[in-house]
Amino acid sequence: MSKIIFDSGISLDGFFAGDHRGPNNPMGGVSGKIHPWMIKQKAFWNHINMAGYGEEYGADSKLIDDVFERTGAYIMGKRMFEEGEVHWKEDIYKADVYVITHEEREPWVQKGSTTFYFINDGIESALEKAKASAQGKDIRIQGGAETIQQYLNAGLVDEFFIHIAPVFLGSGIRLFDNIDSELYNLQVLEVIPSDLTTHIRYGLTKNRM
Repeated sequence: MSKIIFDSGISLDGFFAGDHRGPNNPMGGVSGKIHPWMIKQKAFWNHINMAGYGEEYGADSKLIDDVFERTGAYIMGKRMFEEGEVHWKEDIYKADVYVITHEEREPWVQKGSTTFYFINDGIESALEKAKASAQGKDIRIQGGAETIQQYLNAGLVDEFFIHIAPVFLGSGIRLFDNIDSELYNLQVLEVIPSDLTTHIRYGLTKNRM
């Protein structure tokens, strides 16, 4: 049965992205500070169709492989899509991607198995469509932070993986702002140390709806 998950890096003071995000400044320019562990891994570059980059294939690469393998469909917000559209290689996701937006647009069918669908009627509609595409695999809420917050506050998330970088950003976009703190009980399922981050996997059970 599909789980609804997200898998995100944050700074030690809780920031998911920096200030002044946009297509010319993805993630507010802080990707190298939040994701250095990932950028080192050959698995990351292989999955975004840039084989040959990366320094190593180790335990961190296996985590990257695992989350791609378990994911059957993706959901993202319009801003994340707009930041990535001008940079991503063809077939980067290798699955259906549902973009939550007010813009009406025909599906963007890429070479390979990636198609972007543009959903105008809310997060639950996007989720139902993603479940149909996922064929029993998990649905990953890719981002950005506001989209993840919407799914958390709707009581729709089952599990998440956080990768905490040992860096303070001081400003930007926090992942867990505006969260209903009474909605879930959280359980630490796994803690994995790494040279450049700490991986923590959480399970969620709902207190109320």
